[in-house]
Amino acid sequence: MANKQEISDIRDNLQENIGNEVVVRANTGRKRIVEKSGIIEQTYPNVFVVLVDASQNEACRRMSFSYIDVLTKTVELEICTG
Repeated sequence: MANKQEISDIRDNLQENIGNEVVVRANTGRKRIVEKSGIIEQTYPNVFVVLVDASQNEACRRMSFSYIDVLTKTVELEICTG
């Protein structure tokens, strides 16, 4: 079982970075990895939401991920600073 303190640390770190740009790499299974850039929009008790940048053919969309996904490295986040 995941350590509650580790999940809390991930949540707190993301809470501090709301509004900052991130690069998200999500493993969607069968060796497929999706990489998107966006902005951390909101955090909730079990999930966080990233507002993904729109490409030329699609509108802005939101993607949600759980803190467990980050802990198990199914989702990797790179917070852009500067």
